[in-house]
Amino acid sequence: MRGTRCCDSSWWHGRFRGGGYKITCARESVLAVLSNTNKHLSADDIYMQARSKYPNMGLATIYRTLDILSELGIILKFDFGDGKNRYELAEGFGGSQHHHHLICTKCNRVVDYTDFIDEEIELLKQTEKGLSKKYNFKITNHLIQFYGICEKCFDKK
Repeated sequence: MRGTRCCDSSWWHGRFRGGGYKITCARESVLAVLSNTNKHLSADDIYMQARSKYPNMGLATIYRTLDILSELGIILKFDFGDGKNRYELAEGFGGSQHHHHLICTKCNRVVDYTDFIDEEIELLKQTEKGLSKKYNFKITNHLIQFYGICEKCFDKK
């Protein structure tokens, strides 16, 4: 496997070089798994998928890789309250689409919320502007997670 490219991932090569890291098959395989899903995968989920293609890869390698990718800002790490960290790409091949999360506290379902209305966008802009001024803090990004009960679980009551 050494010296061969495992997948077409040129968009993140600059981040590896800039961070002083080499591009390895393990790192590319984790990114390939995350590139081919719209789910928020745990380290175990990623391990099972990557291992099917690279059976010699260990779970410890997956965890180290996830830490590096998170540190470089290539992936985002989430805690949705289910006891497992979940991961997704910070941006895709066509650039990122900013989204928030709706998390069901009954079934742990996570919904990516992207269809913002004008009032929501304006409220967030004003909130960021106010916080920036109040704390003399340059906000570069935000993460919003809403917790509640999804329609399926609510209907079960």
